[in-house]
Amino acid sequence: MMNNSYAVLVKRIIAEKTDYLDHYIVIEAGNISEITNTLKNDIPVINLAEMTLVPGLIDLHIHGRKGCDVMDASIESMNTISNSLASHGVTGFLATTVTSSWQETLAAMKVIGKTAKKLMPGAQVLGAYSEGLFFTNKHKGAHNEEFFLPLTRERIEQLIFASQEELKVLALAPEIDNSQNMIQYLKNRGVKVMLGHTDATYQQTVDALDAGACGGVHVFNGMRGIHHREPGCTGAVLVHDTNVEVIADGVHLHPAILQMICQLKKTEQITLISDCVNAGGLTDGLYQLGKMDIQVNDGIARTKSGSLAGSTLTLEKAVQNMFSMTNVAFRDAVHMASLSPAIFLGINDYTGSITIGKHADLTILDTAGAVQMTFVRGKPVYISNNLAINDDDKSLLRNISKEND
Repeated sequence: MMNNSYAVLVKRIIAEKTDYLDHYIVIEAGNISEITNTLKNDIPVINLAEMTLVPGLIDLHIHGRKGCDVMDASIESMNTISNSLASHGVTGFLATTVTSSWQETLAAMKVIGKTAKKLMPGAQVLGAYSEGLFFTNKHKGAHNEEFFLPLTRERIEQLIFASQEELKVLALAPEIDNSQNMIQYLKNRGVKVMLGHTDATYQQTVDALDAGACGGVHVFNGMRGIHHREPGCTGAVLVHDTNVEVIADGVHLHPAILQMICQLKKTEQITLISDCVNAGGLTDGLYQLGKMDIQVNDGIARTKSGSLAGSTLTLEKAVQNMFSMTNVAFRDAVHMASLSPAIFLGINDYTGSITIGKHADLTILDTAGAVQMTFVRGKPVYISNNLAINDDDKSLLRNISKEND
């Protein structure tokens, strides 16, 4: 990482505790060293005075983009996903598997483990998210039940080993056999358990949460809904002190439901996710998610049976939707896609928000909310072709990139 410092001037900084207007953020050796309205030292400045600076976004649940899938088990595919995510303001993500054969799952885990330990060209791989294999049929969604497996300690250990200890999250249906013991075991191994694709009752879900599960996978979707005499999995994760994943694309959840979630949960308990599949960033058409064919029409992905099959959503759009469809403040919507996932992963001491001393994982938005630049540890990993800056600033950005290589 570079030793020289530089500053970025923006109209608004969405910092962790407050907003700053017309301030500089000073970056030194890849970290945030100062937020000020007056520079004390003569250092280079990138002038983006009409734009907004937000923390780099973190996507906890994403399967692919631009024709590439985590299940490709390919470093090239992971690089493509990494670059595409950076163009949408994402600085870190959990590479998420989907139900497939056991051997293909292990192969994908191996590649995730490798890429989590290396510097990626765009968004960084923060670990693996296992979605699939340990579900039940009724709310299977776009998961192929032919590959569902019993949940055993041996399989957990194989997943952890294949990922080189980079398995961060495992999703399961709490009503399957042995789930209580395995939730406790996964917690002891440092793996967070999320509950989804499940027909679990309210009490089964509460028991799983008491055993150490952390919340609900894409809440409302792929789980038993709320009935006034049986609140189900959805009701349990909403009223308990736990995390919920939210797909804010206006398709998976009605705006009124988004508003209800915001009224029931604290900001740090809501994690915006994309759940994006390999069709993200491409045209409508026929694609595959794991072993299932999916059809994308008007950007909405479905299986042949009509079930939603992930999304083509981008995380910066999820932030904008959460802000426009609910009464939450823009800074809270931003933190649902940055600080909340960082807290969930336990990495908020060095990333997830704009605070002095944290990594300079940052995203620049224009007045329309479009991503113009993305920084990882102070290095520009994405610069929009539409970014209007002078030649001196362009030269400075090139130098910053070289010094960080």
